[in-house]
Amino acid sequence: MAVWALGLNHTTAPLDLRGRFAFAIDQIEPTLKALRQSFDGRLARQPEAAILSTCNRTEIYCAGEQPALEPTLEWLAHSGGVSPALLRSHAYTLQDGSAARHAFRVAAGLDSMVLGEAQILGQLKDAVRVADHAGALGTTLNQLFQRSFAVAKEVRTSTEVGAHSISMAAAAVRLAGQLFEDLGGIRVLFVGAGEMIELAATHFAARNPRSIAIANRTLERGEKLATRFGGEVMRLADLPERLHEFDAVVSSTASQLPIIGLGAVERAIKARKHRPMFMVDLAVPRDIEPEVKQLEDVYLYTVDDLAHVVQTGQAQRQAAVAQAEAIIDAGVQSFLHWMEQRRAVPLIQQLNAQADQWRALELARARKALARGEEVDAVLDALSRGLTQKMLHGAMAELNAGDAASREQASNAIQHFFLRKER
Repeated sequence: MAVWALGLNHTTAPLDLRGRFAFAIDQIEPTLKALRQSFDGRLARQPEAAILSTCNRTEIYCAGEQPALEPTLEWLAHSGGVSPALLRSHAYTLQDGSAARHAFRVAAGLDSMVLGEAQILGQLKDAVRVADHAGALGTTLNQLFQRSFAVAKEVRTSTEVGAHSISMAAAAVRLAGQLFEDLGGIRVLFVGAGEMIELAATHFAARNPRSIAIANRTLERGEKLATRFGGEVMRLADLPERLHEFDAVVSSTASQLPIIGLGAVERAIKARKHRPMFMVDLAVPRDIEPEVKQLEDVYLYTVDDLAHVVQTGQAQRQAAVAQAEAIIDAGVQSFLHWMEQRRAVPLIQQLNAQADQWRALELARARKALARGEEVDAVLDALSRGLTQKMLHGAMAELNAGDAASREQASNAIQHFFLRKER
């Protein structure tokens, strides 16, 4: 059995390329089905598969009888509408121990833009849950991910990797504080109502802004979040007409196309009489058209723009990284040992099947002898003799076959397997 992984993240690919491979959580299950079906005719069996897709990364994890990295890359390139060569120049491919190490580092937050951040662990668990529900998760990947969760827990409880970390949401508040003298006097609009927006709203609400509004396609979910922060809810369709009312806009939706266009922002700036507007686009693909960044009175930041802000405190955490890597090393070795043991499973199954066949033959012979009225002791003796002869036949044949070197090798093996002293 082989394990392989293919991915691209914030360190290997630009934002717009990552956006081509971003999958919303409700897209993962049908995408997994398409991915696995793409291997039909290439592999004897469809591989196990899971897809992790966040604003900073898209990764495919697979397990099968043999690695198939190139077909995986070709499928992903096709799904994103780019050439395999372009994707290859921005992607990383990993196999077996390297794939396991990467999964463990991702779960522990060591591969994140925010070193030690905890959100990725929940996202990975969601990806595993969806893969399991889709029937795409088997014994090998399930073992890999369960071990990654255990390693992540040990890293968080045994090291200080997560200490001093600054989340993307906290970084957005910090940047807003550099633009506005008093955050208590600004109006903040949050577009979307998912986990990232909830986190961002929590950080902004702590600074007591003048007002908070939530714009979302589903009013019910938007109302729930707005009520929590004492804000109002508005329809996404009303956003262009009301955009000028807000000093800060934070957006993170699952839309595949921008929902805040250049024209809408230009009109908002004009209505604001060119008072500055702070905008944060946390979505991948983008929620806000990139051309907005060129407007004079708009300060637009994407997830990649926030990278240098979230690195604050990194030096303090580096000492703990070595401890975390040691924990991960141990986890990888344990997983590889488990994989090695799994490779013996087919042989063990064959041995058990052969032994069961011999046992069934001797039992059938013994029952017939008993039915004929033969003595029980004689039948039992014949049964035991028949079983031992069948078990030893192969070993005896090896001792009398081949050249001297082969017989010596067979002799050593037979002594090891049959003449060991009981411990």
